[in-house]
Amino acid sequence: EKGHLSSARDMTILGRHLLFDHPEYYNLFSRKEAYAGVTTVRNTNRRLLSDYRGADGIKTGYTRAAGFNLVASAVRGEERIIATVFGGRSTATRNARVAELLDLGFKRAPSRARKIAPPAPNYASTTKLPVADGQIRTAGKIIRVKTAVKKSLRPKARPGSTAQPVLIAMDNAIDRVVAEVANSDQAAIAAASTVAAQNTPAASDPDARPAVIAASAAGVLSPVARPSGLFAKRAEPTRAELAREAELEDVEEQRVVTRVSTSGGRHWGINIGRYGSYGAAERVLIKTALSEMETLDGSLRKVIKRPTGFDANFLGLERETADLACRRLQARNVTCFMIGPSS
Repeated sequence: EKGHLSSARDMTILGRHLLFDHPEYYNLFSRKEAYAGVTTVRNTNRRLLSDYRGADGIKTGYTRAAGFNLVASAVRGEERIIATVFGGRSTATRNARVAELLDLGFKRAPSRARKIAPPAPNYASTTKLPVADGQIRTAGKIIRVKTAVKKSLRPKARPGSTAQPVLIAMDNAIDRVVAEVANSDQAAIAAASTVAAQNTPAASDPDARPAVIAASAAGVLSPVARPSGLFAKRAEPTRAELAREAELEDVEEQRVVTRVSTSGGRHWGINIGRYGSYGAAERVLIKTALSEMETLDGSLRKVIKRPTGFDANFLGLERETADLACRRLQARNVTCFMIGPSS
């Protein structure tokens, strides 16, 4: 936004405060991936975390105005260095520049230094300004002192509708239900006694289990125990049913084959040039994948031999992802055009 600017120094100060003010959360920034309940989310800073010794954070970022940015921190022994880079042309160049700054910091940092925590932010001030609209305005921050909702407004009626909201008054039916249950207790107990007498097994049947019937104060009966040795017999399928099941199995097999052949709409790709050798095309693919991980991560790198050279392609992308990747590469003067499903 216009007038909303942050410098690399500002981000470094924030990173330092993060270490001192919230140490219990700092471990989150060194995780290379996390399971979000439905999928695994990978850290966009995982390459620096893996490649630079001692790196344990902190935050990547990208804006069209500032390019690829990174606030990084690394610790070796008793020394910790925080470095911030704005304006990287790609993630690879940004990470390389951050690594240079971190190396320079470890080279110049003293082996022993007194730890000085940054001063706490001054959120309040003793200089109070006039009160307006229930707020106490100070030189450092606006503090709201009246935040409770006093009135909840009803939504307006839909245009063209004359219906008015209807309020339904519900009476307390608890006493009425209790009275009805109490009146039915005697009838429930009598019915339970009758069922128990009908389901009591004969003494000459040693395998039969007695049916236990209990009537609670609320008149709820427990189910009768199932007689032992009683099983439900499955009816034999008819010839027509067997033929129908065979047809369904054939259809299901055909569906499975069709489902495997699809790829969820990831039929698009991008071409980033034609080169004189297979190795040259492969090197360009690797370099581009490292610099454009946000959109090309998960795609398939493929070199295709043509009569006039070797095409460097990224395949297995959705149309929107391929279009975005091409636009971002073209903004960095990289030749790129989209490849459709029929190409």
